[in-house]
Amino acid sequence: MLQEAHDDDVRRPAGRSSTTHPAPTLEGSRMSDVDHAVGAAAEAAVPFEQAGRVRRADALDAVAAALEDDRHAIVSTADDETALGATRLNGELTRTTYQLRLFGEVLREGSYVEATIDHAGDTPMGPKPDLRRMLVPVGVVGVFGASNFPLAFSVPGGDTASALAAGCPVVVKAHPSHPETSRRTFAAMRAGLTEAKLPEGTLGLVEGLEAGKELVTHPDVRAVGFTGSTRGGRALADLAAARPQPIPFYGELGSLNPLVVTPEVAAGQAQEFAAGYVGSITMGVGQFCTKPGLLFAPAGDGGDELRAALGAKLAEVPAGRMLNDSIRDAYQRETERRRADGRLRTLGDGQGDDPALGRPVVFSVAAADLDAELLEECFGPTALVIEYRDTGELLAALDRLEGQLTATVHAGEGETELVDRLHATLRRRAGRLLFGGFPTGVAVTWAMQHGGPYPSASLSAHTSVGPTSIRRWLRPISYQNAPEHVLPEELREANPGIPRRVDGILQT
Repeated sequence: MLQEAHDDDVRRPAGRSSTTHPAPTLEGSRMSDVDHAVGAAAEAAVPFEQAGRVRRADALDAVAAALEDDRHAIVSTADDETALGATRLNGELTRTTYQLRLFGEVLREGSYVEATIDHAGDTPMGPKPDLRRMLVPVGVVGVFGASNFPLAFSVPGGDTASALAAGCPVVVKAHPSHPETSRRTFAAMRAGLTEAKLPEGTLGLVEGLEAGKELVTHPDVRAVGFTGSTRGGRALADLAAARPQPIPFYGELGSLNPLVVTPEVAAGQAQEFAAGYVGSITMGVGQFCTKPGLLFAPAGDGGDELRAALGAKLAEVPAGRMLNDSIRDAYQRETERRRADGRLRTLGDGQGDDPALGRPVVFSVAAADLDAELLEECFGPTALVIEYRDTGELLAALDRLEGQLTATVHAGEGETELVDRLHATLRRRAGRLLFGGFPTGVAVTWAMQHGGPYPSASLSAHTSVGPTSIRRWLRPISYQNAPEHVLPEELREANPGIPRRVDGILQT
Protein backbone atom coordinates (compact mmCIF):
# COMPACT_ATOMS: atom_id res chain seq x y z
CA MET A 1 0.00 0.00 0.00
CA LEU A 2 1.22 3.49 -0.80
CA GLN A 3 2.45 5.30 2.32
CA GLU A 4 2.49 9.06 2.70
CA ALA A 5 5.18 10.94 4.57
CA HIS A 6 2.92 11.39 7.58
CA ASP A 7 2.50 7.68 8.24
CA ASP A 8 3.97 6.19 11.39
CA ASP A 9 6.88 4.44 9.71
CA VAL A 10 8.08 7.52 7.86
CA ARG A 11 11.46 8.95 8.75
CA ARG A 12 10.72 12.25 7.06
CA PRO A 13 8.70 15.35 7.92
CA ALA A 14 5.05 15.85 8.55
CA GLY A 15 3.18 18.81 10.22
CA ARG A 16 2.31 20.15 13.62
CA SER A 17 2.58 17.85 16.55
CA SER A 18 1.17 17.43 20.00
CA THR A 19 -1.82 15.86 21.61
CA THR A 20 -3.41 19.30 21.85
CA HIS A 21 -2.59 20.36 18.30
CA PRO A 22 -3.22 17.38 16.01
CA ALA A 23 -1.93 17.54 12.47
CA PRO A 24 -4.49 19.08 10.08
CA THR A 25 -5.67 17.13 7.10
CA LEU A 26 -6.42 17.94 3.48
CA GLU A 27 -9.62 17.01 1.80
CA GLY A 28 -8.79 14.60 -1.00
CA SER A 29 -9.06 15.80 -4.56
CA ARG A 30 -11.38 13.77 -6.75
CA MET A 31 -9.99 11.94 -9.77
CA SER A 32 -11.69 14.53 -11.95
CA ASP A 33 -9.82 17.29 -10.07
CA VAL A 34 -6.48 15.65 -10.79
CA ASP A 35 -7.42 15.14 -14.43
CA HIS A 36 -8.51 18.77 -14.70
CA ALA A 37 -5.30 20.10 -13.14
CA VAL A 38 -3.05 17.91 -15.27
CA GLY A 39 -5.12 18.62 -18.38
CA ALA A 40 -4.82 22.36 -17.84
CA ALA A 41 -1.08 21.95 -17.32
CA ALA A 42 -0.77 19.94 -20.54
CA GLU A 43 -2.62 22.67 -22.45
CA ALA A 44 -0.27 25.25 -20.96
CA ALA A 45 2.90 23.32 -21.88
CA VAL A 46 3.41 24.66 -25.41
CA PRO A 47 2.64 28.34 -24.73
CA PHE A 48 4.70 28.20 -21.53
CA GLU A 49 7.73 26.86 -23.39
CA GLN A 50 7.20 29.32 -26.23
CA ALA A 51 7.17 32.20 -23.75
CA GLY A 52 10.94 31.83 -23.78
CA ARG A 53 13.68 32.05 -21.23
CA VAL A 54 13.43 35.77 -20.48
CA ARG A 55 9.67 35.80 -19.93
CA ARG A 56 9.91 32.76 -17.69
CA ALA A 57 12.67 34.49 -15.74
CA ASP A 58 10.46 37.54 -15.32
CA ALA A 59 7.64 35.26 -14.18
CA LEU A 60 9.84 33.66 -11.50
CA ASP A 61 10.71 37.14 -10.25
CA ALA A 62 7.00 37.96 -10.12
CA VAL A 63 6.26 34.77 -8.18
CA ALA A 64 9.01 35.61 -5.68
CA ALA A 65 7.59 39.12 -5.26
CA ALA A 66 4.06 37.76 -4.71
CA LEU A 67 5.33 35.45 -1.97
CA GLU A 68 7.21 38.33 -0.35
CA ASP A 69 4.12 40.52 -0.47
CA ASP A 70 2.19 37.89 1.50
CA ARG A 71 5.11 37.01 3.80
CA HIS A 72 3.45 37.85 7.12
CA ALA A 73 0.32 35.81 6.45
CA ILE A 74 2.26 32.91 4.92
CA VAL A 75 4.63 32.64 7.88
CA SER A 76 1.81 32.99 10.39
CA THR A 77 -0.22 30.27 8.68
CA ALA A 78 2.78 27.95 8.43
CA ASP A 79 3.63 28.44 12.09
CA ASP A 80 0.05 27.65 13.13
CA GLU A 81 0.23 24.37 11.21
CA THR A 82 3.82 23.27 11.86
CA ALA A 83 4.99 25.01 15.08
CA LEU A 84 8.37 25.58 13.40
CA GLY A 85 8.56 29.18 14.61
CA ALA A 86 8.56 32.53 12.83
CA THR A 87 12.36 32.86 12.74
CA ARG A 88 12.86 29.50 11.03
CA LEU A 89 9.92 30.03 8.65
CA ASN A 90 10.98 33.55 7.66
CA GLY A 91 14.40 32.17 6.82
CA GLU A 92 12.81 29.39 4.82
CA LEU A 93 10.67 31.82 2.83
CA THR A 94 13.71 33.98 2.13
CA ARG A 95 15.52 30.91 0.83
CA THR A 96 12.53 30.12 -1.39
CA THR A 97 12.28 33.58 -2.95
CA TYR A 98 16.07 33.65 -3.38
CA GLN A 99 16.09 30.40 -5.32
CA LEU A 100 13.22 31.56 -7.54
CA ARG A 101 15.21 34.67 -8.46
CA LEU A 102 18.37 32.60 -8.86
CA PHE A 103 16.60 30.43 -11.42
CA GLY A 104 15.65 33.64 -13.21
CA GLU A 105 19.37 34.40 -13.49
CA VAL A 106 19.99 30.85 -14.74
CA LEU A 107 17.43 31.36 -17.51
CA ARG A 108 18.85 34.69 -18.63
CA GLU A 109 22.42 33.32 -18.67
CA GLY A 110 21.25 30.36 -20.77
CA SER A 111 24.10 27.84 -20.49
CA TYR A 112 21.73 25.28 -18.93
CA VAL A 113 20.24 24.49 -22.39
CA GLU A 114 23.66 23.15 -23.50
CA ALA A 115 23.28 24.69 -26.97
CA THR A 116 25.61 22.90 -29.40
CA ILE A 117 26.13 23.52 -33.12
CA ASP A 118 28.12 21.30 -35.46
CA HIS A 119 28.16 22.79 -38.96
CA ALA A 120 28.07 20.58 -42.04
CA GLY A 121 31.48 19.59 -43.31
CA ASP A 122 33.91 16.84 -44.20
CA THR A 123 35.30 14.36 -41.67
CA PRO A 124 37.66 11.35 -41.95
CA MET A 125 34.45 9.29 -42.05
CA GLY A 126 32.95 11.34 -44.88
CA PRO A 127 30.61 14.35 -45.00
CA LYS A 128 28.48 15.15 -41.96
CA PRO A 129 25.18 17.06 -41.85
CA ASP A 130 24.45 20.26 -39.99
CA LEU A 131 23.50 19.19 -36.44
CA ARG A 132 22.23 21.39 -33.63
CA ARG A 133 21.37 20.12 -30.15
CA MET A 134 19.91 21.58 -26.98
CA LEU A 135 17.82 20.68 -23.94
CA VAL A 136 14.07 21.30 -23.97
CA PRO A 137 11.28 20.86 -21.36
CA VAL A 138 9.97 17.33 -20.78
CA GLY A 139 6.37 18.48 -20.23
CA VAL A 140 4.09 18.40 -17.19
CA VAL A 141 5.87 17.69 -13.89
CA GLY A 142 4.23 16.33 -10.74
CA VAL A 143 5.72 17.51 -7.45
CA PHE A 144 5.13 16.09 -3.96
CA GLY A 145 5.47 18.58 -1.12
CA ALA A 146 7.44 17.64 2.00
CA SER A 147 6.28 18.29 5.52
CA ASN A 148 9.41 19.44 7.35
CA PHE A 149 10.03 22.34 4.96
CA PRO A 150 6.58 23.80 4.16
CA LEU A 151 8.11 26.72 2.25
CA ALA A 152 11.36 25.34 0.80
CA PHE A 153 10.44 21.78 -0.23
CA SER A 154 6.70 22.06 -0.69
CA VAL A 155 4.37 23.99 -3.01
CA PRO A 156 6.85 26.85 -3.55
CA GLY A 157 9.94 24.67 -3.10
CA GLY A 158 12.96 23.79 -5.17
CA ASP A 159 11.29 21.11 -7.30
CA THR A 160 8.55 23.52 -8.33
CA ALA A 161 10.95 26.40 -8.96
CA SER A 162 13.36 24.33 -11.07
CA ALA A 163 10.59 22.72 -13.11
CA LEU A 164 8.97 26.08 -13.87
CA ALA A 165 12.37 27.45 -14.82
CA ALA A 166 12.85 24.54 -17.22
CA GLY A 167 9.59 25.49 -18.94
CA CYS A 168 7.51 22.68 -17.46
CA PRO A 169 4.02 23.29 -16.05
CA VAL A 170 3.76 21.86 -12.51
CA VAL A 171 0.99 20.14 -10.56
CA VAL A 172 1.82 19.93 -6.86
CA LYS A 173 0.40 17.30 -4.51
CA ALA A 174 0.13 19.27 -1.26
CA HIS A 175 1.32 17.70 1.97
CA PRO A 176 -1.50 17.00 4.48
CA SER A 177 0.47 18.44 7.40
CA HIS A 178 0.20 22.04 6.20
CA PRO A 179 -2.89 22.37 3.95
CA GLU A 180 -3.60 26.05 4.51
CA THR A 181 0.04 26.96 3.96
CA SER A 182 -0.05 24.98 0.72
CA ARG A 183 -3.17 26.77 -0.45
CA ARG A 184 -1.93 30.20 0.55
CA THR A 185 1.45 29.85 -1.15
CA PHE A 186 -0.24 28.37 -4.21
CA ALA A 187 -2.54 31.41 -4.43
CA ALA A 188 0.41 33.79 -4.20
CA MET A 189 2.35 31.91 -6.86
CA ARG A 190 -0.65 31.78 -9.17
CA ALA A 191 -1.03 35.55 -8.76
CA GLY A 192 2.60 36.05 -9.78
CA LEU A 193 2.20 33.87 -12.86
CA THR A 194 -1.00 35.68 -13.80
CA GLU A 195 0.78 39.02 -13.48
CA ALA A 196 3.39 37.68 -15.88
CA LYS A 197 0.57 36.82 -18.31
CA LEU A 198 1.34 33.11 -18.38
CA PRO A 199 -1.35 30.42 -18.81
CA GLU A 200 -3.40 29.68 -15.69
CA GLY A 201 -2.66 25.97 -15.98
CA THR A 202 1.07 26.57 -15.56
CA LEU A 203 0.71 25.73 -11.85
CA GLY A 204 -1.89 23.42 -10.30
CA LEU A 205 -2.60 21.98 -6.85
CA VAL A 206 -4.17 18.67 -5.80
CA GLU A 207 -4.67 17.15 -2.37
CA GLY A 208 -4.88 13.71 -0.79
CA LEU A 209 -3.30 10.25 -0.94
CA GLU A 210 -5.34 9.01 -3.89
CA ALA A 211 -4.62 12.22 -5.78
CA GLY A 212 -0.92 11.50 -5.38
CA LYS A 213 -1.25 8.09 -6.99
CA GLU A 214 -3.39 9.52 -9.79
CA LEU A 215 -0.82 12.24 -10.38
CA VAL A 216 2.04 9.75 -10.81
CA THR A 217 0.05 7.54 -13.17
CA HIS A 218 -1.64 10.27 -15.24
CA PRO A 219 -0.59 9.82 -18.89
CA ASP A 220 0.10 13.54 -19.37
CA VAL A 221 2.63 13.72 -16.50
CA ARG A 222 6.17 13.34 -17.81
CA ALA A 223 8.29 13.35 -14.60
CA VAL A 224 7.82 13.46 -10.82
CA GLY A 225 9.77 15.07 -7.97
CA PHE A 226 9.39 13.78 -4.40
CA THR A 227 10.81 14.44 -0.93
CA GLY A 228 9.75 12.00 1.77
CA SER A 229 10.23 8.56 3.24
CA THR A 230 12.03 5.69 1.56
CA ARG A 231 8.91 3.52 1.81
CA GLY A 232 6.53 6.13 0.39
CA GLY A 233 8.97 7.22 -2.29
CA ARG A 234 9.68 3.66 -3.39
CA ALA A 235 5.95 2.96 -3.72
CA LEU A 236 5.53 6.00 -5.97
CA ALA A 237 8.68 5.17 -7.93
CA ASP A 238 7.29 1.69 -8.61
CA LEU A 239 4.05 3.26 -9.88
CA ALA A 240 6.04 5.53 -12.20
CA ALA A 241 8.04 2.57 -13.53
CA ALA A 242 4.93 0.40 -14.02
CA ARG A 243 3.14 2.88 -16.30
CA PRO A 244 2.60 1.88 -19.95
CA GLN A 245 5.06 4.70 -20.66
CA PRO A 246 7.43 4.78 -17.64
CA ILE A 247 8.57 8.19 -16.45
CA PRO A 248 11.53 9.31 -14.34
CA PHE A 249 10.89 9.61 -10.59
CA TYR A 250 13.31 11.91 -8.79
CA GLY A 251 12.94 11.07 -5.11
CA GLU A 252 14.94 12.33 -2.15
CA LEU A 253 14.48 9.54 0.38
CA GLY A 254 16.18 8.45 3.64
CA SER A 255 19.71 9.19 4.86
CA LEU A 256 21.76 8.65 8.03
CA ASN A 257 24.54 11.11 7.09
CA PRO A 258 27.51 9.47 8.84
CA LEU A 259 30.06 11.70 10.56
CA VAL A 260 33.52 10.41 11.46
CA VAL A 261 35.57 11.86 14.33
CA THR A 262 39.21 10.79 14.22
CA PRO A 263 41.33 10.10 17.32
CA GLU A 264 43.15 13.43 17.09
CA VAL A 265 39.90 15.43 17.16
CA ALA A 266 38.37 13.27 19.91
CA ALA A 267 41.43 13.87 22.08
CA GLY A 268 41.94 17.57 21.45
CA GLN A 269 38.63 19.15 20.45
CA ALA A 270 36.00 17.15 22.31
CA GLN A 271 34.15 20.07 23.89
CA GLU A 272 34.03 22.21 20.77
CA PHE A 273 32.96 19.31 18.59
CA ALA A 274 30.26 18.12 21.01
CA ALA A 275 28.64 21.56 21.11
CA GLY A 276 28.42 21.72 17.32
CA TYR A 277 27.28 18.14 16.91
CA VAL A 278 24.48 18.32 19.48
CA GLY A 279 23.30 21.57 17.90
CA SER A 280 23.18 19.85 14.53
CA ILE A 281 21.26 16.72 15.56
CA THR A 282 18.69 18.69 17.59
CA MET A 283 18.15 21.50 15.06
CA GLY A 284 14.47 21.57 14.12
CA VAL A 285 13.91 18.85 16.76
CA GLY A 286 16.08 16.54 14.67
CA GLN A 287 13.71 16.62 11.70
CA PHE A 288 16.20 17.45 8.96
CA CYS A 289 17.03 15.08 6.11
CA THR A 290 20.70 15.99 6.60
CA LYS A 291 20.86 15.32 10.36
CA PRO A 292 24.18 13.50 11.05
CA GLY A 293 22.50 10.59 12.80
CA LEU A 294 25.53 8.27 12.88
CA LEU A 295 28.66 9.38 14.71
CA PHE A 296 31.76 7.20 14.37
CA ALA A 297 34.09 7.92 17.31
CA PRO A 298 37.08 6.21 18.95
CA ALA A 299 36.28 3.57 21.58
CA GLY A 300 37.84 3.31 25.02
CA ASP A 301 39.89 6.00 26.71
CA GLY A 302 40.42 7.86 23.43
CA GLY A 303 36.74 8.74 23.20
CA ASP A 304 35.78 9.07 26.87
CA GLU A 305 36.00 12.87 26.95
CA LEU A 306 34.00 13.16 23.75
CA ARG A 307 31.20 10.87 24.98
CA ALA A 308 31.02 12.74 28.27
CA ALA A 309 30.88 16.07 26.44
CA LEU A 310 28.07 14.83 24.20
CA GLY A 311 25.99 13.81 27.23
CA ALA A 312 26.61 17.11 28.99
CA LYS A 313 25.70 19.22 25.97
CA LEU A 314 22.58 17.16 25.29
CA ALA A 315 21.39 17.71 28.87
CA GLU A 316 21.15 21.43 28.07
CA VAL A 317 18.67 20.90 25.21
CA PRO A 318 14.93 20.93 26.00
CA ALA A 319 12.42 18.57 24.46
CA GLY A 320 10.57 20.07 21.50
CA ARG A 321 7.31 19.84 19.65
CA MET A 322 7.65 17.54 16.66
CA LEU A 323 5.97 17.92 13.31
CA ASN A 324 2.94 15.80 14.14
CA ASP A 325 1.68 13.16 16.52
CA SER A 326 2.51 10.18 14.31
CA ILE A 327 6.10 11.35 13.81
CA ARG A 328 6.46 11.89 17.56
CA ASP A 329 4.92 8.51 18.38
CA ALA A 330 7.21 6.72 15.93
CA TYR A 331 10.20 8.53 17.40
CA GLN A 332 9.27 7.59 20.94
CA ARG A 333 8.68 3.95 20.03
CA GLU A 334 12.06 3.68 18.35
CA THR A 335 14.00 5.42 21.12
CA GLU A 336 12.32 3.24 23.77
CA ARG A 337 13.21 0.17 21.75
CA ARG A 338 16.82 1.31 21.67
CA ARG A 339 16.83 1.96 25.42
CA ALA A 340 15.84 -1.68 25.90
CA ASP A 341 18.50 -3.01 23.51
CA GLY A 342 21.23 -4.61 25.61
CA ARG A 343 23.94 -3.71 23.07
CA LEU A 344 23.31 0.01 23.44
CA ARG A 345 23.96 2.43 26.26
CA THR A 346 22.49 5.88 26.72
CA LEU A 347 25.09 8.65 26.65
CA GLY A 348 22.67 11.43 27.55
CA ASP A 349 19.14 12.80 27.46
CA GLY A 350 17.66 16.22 26.90
CA GLN A 351 15.50 18.12 29.33
CA GLY A 352 11.84 17.46 30.03
CA ASP A 353 9.53 14.49 30.29
CA ASP A 354 6.35 15.76 28.61
CA PRO A 355 5.07 12.81 26.53
CA ALA A 356 3.70 15.24 23.94
CA LEU A 357 7.23 16.35 23.04
CA GLY A 358 10.29 14.81 21.43
CA ARG A 359 13.05 14.47 24.02
CA PRO A 360 16.63 14.35 22.66
CA VAL A 361 18.70 11.24 23.38
CA VAL A 362 22.05 9.87 22.18
CA PHE A 363 23.00 6.19 22.28
CA SER A 364 26.28 4.39 21.71
CA VAL A 365 27.15 0.92 20.43
CA ALA A 366 30.34 -1.00 19.72
CA ALA A 367 31.18 -1.14 16.02
CA ALA A 368 31.27 -4.92 16.25
CA ASP A 369 27.59 -4.94 17.27
CA LEU A 370 26.37 -2.75 14.41
CA ASP A 371 23.65 -4.43 12.35
CA ALA A 372 21.04 -3.57 9.73
CA GLU A 373 18.39 -2.78 12.35
CA LEU A 374 20.59 -0.06 13.86
CA LEU A 375 21.26 1.34 10.40
CA GLU A 376 17.65 2.47 9.92
CA GLU A 377 16.90 6.16 10.13
CA CYS A 378 15.27 7.37 13.34
CA PHE A 379 13.57 10.66 12.49
CA GLY A 380 13.93 13.03 15.44
CA PRO A 381 16.49 14.48 17.89
CA THR A 382 18.61 11.37 18.38
CA ALA A 383 21.88 9.90 17.18
CA LEU A 384 23.86 6.70 17.46
CA VAL A 385 27.56 6.84 18.38
CA ILE A 386 29.46 3.90 16.88
CA GLU A 387 32.64 3.18 18.83
CA TYR A 388 35.53 1.86 16.73
CA ARG A 389 38.74 0.41 18.17
CA ASP A 390 41.03 0.98 15.19
CA THR A 391 41.08 2.13 11.57
CA GLY A 392 40.26 -1.34 10.25
CA GLU A 393 37.14 -1.60 12.37
CA LEU A 394 36.10 1.93 11.36
CA LEU A 395 36.45 1.25 7.63
CA ALA A 396 34.67 -2.10 7.95
CA ALA A 397 31.72 -0.40 9.67
CA LEU A 398 31.56 2.33 7.02
CA ASP A 399 31.56 -0.34 4.32
CA ARG A 400 28.18 -1.53 5.65
CA LEU A 401 26.45 1.75 4.92
CA GLU A 402 24.05 2.26 2.02
CA GLY A 403 23.81 5.46 -0.04
CA GLN A 404 23.77 8.75 1.86
CA LEU A 405 23.02 12.40 1.13
CA THR A 406 26.12 13.46 3.07
CA ALA A 407 29.19 12.14 4.84
CA THR A 408 31.43 14.23 7.11
CA VAL A 409 34.97 13.87 8.40
CA HIS A 410 36.44 15.75 11.37
CA ALA A 411 40.20 15.09 11.36
CA GLY A 412 43.39 16.67 12.64
CA GLU A 413 46.18 18.13 10.52
CA GLY A 414 48.40 15.13 11.13
CA GLU A 415 45.88 12.53 9.95
CA THR A 416 46.21 12.92 6.19
CA GLU A 417 46.63 9.21 5.47
CA LEU A 418 43.50 8.36 7.45
CA VAL A 419 41.56 11.12 5.68
CA ASP A 420 42.64 9.73 2.31
CA ARG A 421 41.35 6.27 3.27
CA LEU A 422 38.08 7.71 4.57
CA HIS A 423 37.66 9.71 1.38
CA ALA A 424 38.10 6.59 -0.75
CA THR A 425 35.37 4.83 1.24
CA LEU A 426 32.87 7.65 1.72
CA ARG A 427 32.93 9.11 -1.82
CA ARG A 428 31.31 5.91 -3.07
CA ARG A 429 28.42 6.28 -0.64
CA ALA A 430 27.51 9.97 -0.44
CA GLY A 431 26.49 12.85 -2.67
CA ARG A 432 28.18 15.55 -0.55
CA LEU A 433 31.41 15.15 1.43
CA LEU A 434 32.21 17.58 4.24
CA PHE A 435 35.59 18.05 5.87
CA GLY A 436 34.74 19.79 9.10
CA GLY A 437 31.46 21.49 9.88
CA PHE A 438 28.02 19.87 9.94
CA PRO A 439 25.71 18.89 7.07
CA THR A 440 22.39 20.31 8.27
CA GLY A 441 22.75 23.44 6.11
CA VAL A 442 22.22 23.02 2.34
CA ALA A 443 23.37 26.02 0.31
CA VAL A 444 21.50 26.93 -2.89
CA THR A 445 24.46 27.18 -5.26
CA TRP A 446 25.68 25.83 -8.60
CA ALA A 447 28.09 23.41 -6.90
CA MET A 448 25.62 21.90 -4.43
CA GLN A 449 24.77 18.20 -4.67
CA HIS A 450 21.69 17.20 -2.69
CA GLY A 451 21.14 13.58 -3.57
CA GLY A 452 23.26 10.46 -3.43
CA PRO A 453 23.30 6.73 -4.10
CA TYR A 454 20.10 4.81 -3.30
CA PRO A 455 18.29 4.95 -0.90
CA SER A 456 19.22 8.57 -0.22
CA ALA A 457 17.84 9.34 -3.68
CA SER A 458 16.07 7.28 -6.31
CA LEU A 459 18.42 8.53 -9.06
CA SER A 460 21.91 9.50 -7.96
CA ALA A 461 22.86 11.41 -11.11
CA HIS A 462 20.90 14.51 -10.10
CA THR A 463 20.49 17.06 -7.33
CA SER A 464 17.28 18.48 -5.89
CA VAL A 465 18.96 21.72 -4.75
CA GLY A 466 20.73 24.39 -6.77
CA PRO A 467 20.62 25.53 -10.39
CA THR A 468 21.72 22.16 -11.79
CA SER A 469 18.51 20.62 -10.42
CA ILE A 470 16.86 22.04 -13.55
CA ARG A 471 18.49 19.22 -15.54
CA ARG A 472 15.90 16.73 -14.22
CA TRP A 473 13.10 18.39 -16.19
CA LEU A 474 14.87 18.65 -19.55
CA ARG A 475 15.50 16.28 -22.44
CA PRO A 476 17.86 16.64 -25.40
CA ILE A 477 16.76 17.16 -28.99
CA SER A 478 18.90 17.41 -32.15
CA TYR A 479 17.97 19.23 -35.37
CA GLN A 480 19.55 17.93 -38.58
CA ASN A 481 19.73 20.22 -41.62
CA ALA A 482 16.82 22.23 -40.20
CA PRO A 483 15.75 25.51 -41.86
CA GLU A 484 16.61 28.59 -39.83
CA HIS A 485 12.99 29.52 -39.11
CA VAL A 486 12.33 26.14 -37.49
CA LEU A 487 15.26 26.32 -35.09
CA PRO A 488 14.84 27.57 -31.52
CA GLU A 489 16.46 30.95 -30.94
CA GLU A 490 19.29 29.32 -29.00
CA LEU A 491 20.36 27.26 -32.05
CA ARG A 492 20.13 29.86 -34.78
CA GLU A 493 23.27 31.13 -36.45
CA ALA A 494 23.17 34.47 -34.64
CA ASN A 495 23.99 33.87 -30.98
CA PRO A 496 21.21 35.24 -28.71
CA GLY A 497 23.85 35.98 -26.06
CA ILE A 498 24.28 32.62 -24.33
CA PRO A 499 27.27 30.26 -23.99
CA ARG A 500 27.31 27.75 -26.87
CA ARG A 501 29.63 25.05 -28.20
CA VAL A 502 30.17 25.65 -31.92
CA ASP A 503 32.16 23.13 -33.98
CA GLY A 504 33.63 21.78 -30.78
CA ILE A 505 34.72 25.15 -29.37
CA LEU A 506 32.99 26.54 -26.28
CA GLN A 507 31.98 30.16 -26.93
CA THR A 508 31.00 32.36 -24.00
